Amino acid sequence: MILDIVILAAGQGTRMRSALPKVLHPVAGKSMLGHVIDCARALSPRHIHVVIGHGAEKVRETLDAADLNWVLQGQQLGTGHAVAQAVPYTTGAEQILVLYGDVPLLRTDSLRKLSEQAGKKTLGLLTVTMVDPTGYGRIVRNPAGEVQAIVEQKDASAEHLLITEANTGIMALPGEQAANWLESLSNDNAQGEYYLTDVVALAVANKVAIEVANPQDELEVMGANNRQQLSVLERTWQQREALRLMTEGVTLADPERLDVRGKLVVGRDIFIDVNVVLEGQVTIEDDVEIGPHCVIRNSTIRSGSLIKAFSHLEGVDVGEACDIGPYARLRPGTRLDRGAKVGNFVETKKANIGAGSKINHLSYVGDAEIGEQVNIGAGTITCNYDGVNKFVTKIGDGVFIGSNTALVAPVTIGAGATTGAGSTITQDVPAGALAVARTRQRLIENWQRPAKK
Repeated sequence: MILDIVILAAGQGTRMRSALPKVLHPVAGKSMLGHVIDCARALSPRHIHVVIGHGAEKVRETLDAADLNWVLQGQQLGTGHAVAQAVPYTTGAEQILVLYGDVPLLRTDSLRKLSEQAGKKTLGLLTVTMVDPTGYGRIVRNPAGEVQAIVEQKDASAEHLLITEANTGIMALPGEQAANWLESLSNDNAQGEYYLTDVVALAVANKVAIEVANPQDELEVMGANNRQQLSVLERTWQQREALRLMTEGVTLADPERLDVRGKLVVGRDIFIDVNVVLEGQVTIEDDVEIGPHCVIRNSTIRSGSLIKAFSHLEGVDVGEACDIGPYARLRPGTRLDRGAKVGNFVETKKANIGAGSKINHLSYVGDAEIGEQVNIGAGTITCNYDGVNKFVTKIGDGVFIGSNTALVAPVTIGAGATTGAGSTITQDVPAGALAVARTRQRLIENWQRPAKK
C-alpha cells in the first residue's frame, strides 16, 4: 500500500505563552514535532508532509530533513483546510494518514494498527474512551454501533456531551476519496472553520466503511496546549522509559527521579541513583553504577565502571572498570582505558588516559596523551592554550607528576620520569629523569609580620 503521512503543525499555541512555536516545545529533550516525525518514519511511508504556519521558518530550520515536504498553511482555517494544503502533494497515495505535531507520546504500533485496519478503501479513525472528554469531539454511532459522525465540543448538544468515546483527530483517509471530501467541507459551524472531522459524515453518505482503532491509553494521544499539559507529557514519557529500563535489567533507586533525554542503550545489572540526567546518545554496559545527581551526555560507559555523585560527562568514552568522581567533569574527546581513575574536582578535555592511570583530584588535563599507570598529583594542569592555538602534552607510561605541576605544552614527559611538586615544566623530560623547575626556598630570620595600624 502506498502511504503518505500528513502532520499538522501550523498552530500558534497561544496558551504556551511563548515565542517558540508550540510544536517545538520539548518532551524528553526532543521537540514534540520531532517525536511525531520519528513515529511517522517508523511506518516507512512514501512521503511525509508537514503543514506549518505559525513560526514556519523556525520549525523548518529546526527539523528540516531530506524526507520531509514542508507545506505552508498561510491562514489557519481549521484542520480540514490544513490537510487540504497538503493533498496536492499526495497524488498516487492509496492512504493518507493524518497526525498532529503536538502528540509526542503516540506509539508506532497504534498507527500501524489503524493503517492496516483502514486499508485503501475505508476511513480509519483512532478513538479513545475518556473519563472526561471535555474539549474533544464526540464519536456519534447509530444503534448498530456504526460511526455516523464526529461532533465537536462547541457544536455538541447535551446528548452528545454524554458520549465518552472521543476523537483523537488521527485518521486514515482513503487516497482516492481524500481530495473530493476535503473540497466538500463547509465552515458553517460555531468556529467558522473547516473541520477535518466532517469527512466522517461524507464517508457515511458515500457508503464508505469506517474502521475504528484505539490507542493503549488516553495519554498516548494527549496533546499539549499549555505548559501544564506539557509537564504531564514529560512525566509520562519518563515513566515509560523507566519501566523499559527496569524491564531490561536496570535498577533505579527511584523511577520518578530519572530523566532520559535521548536514546539510551543499556546492559544488565546496572544501578542508577536519584536525579541522574542522560542526554543524547548514551550507552551503559553491564555492571555499571551511576551515583546521584550525575549528568551524562553522548557518552559510552563500559562494563564495571563507577560514576560517583555530581559528575558531568559529555562526549566521553569510559573504559571498563574505571572510577570517576565525585564532582568530576569530563568534556568532549576524553577517553579512559581500563581501570583509569579521575577523581574529585578534576576536569578533562580531549584527553586519552591510559590503563590504570590516576588523576585523583583538583587537576585540569586537556589536549593530552597519557600512558599507562601514570600518577598525576593534585593541582596539576596542562597549559595547552596560548590564546590562539592548542598544543598537546604527552606523558609516557609510569610517569609520576608531582602535585601543583604546570605542564606547558607542547611538551613530552618520557616513560618513568618524575616531576617535582610545584614545578613549571616547559621542556621535554627524558625517560626516567627527575625534572624540578622551581625557585629555591629563602628563609628570612626574625621576620616581623605587618601590624594593623
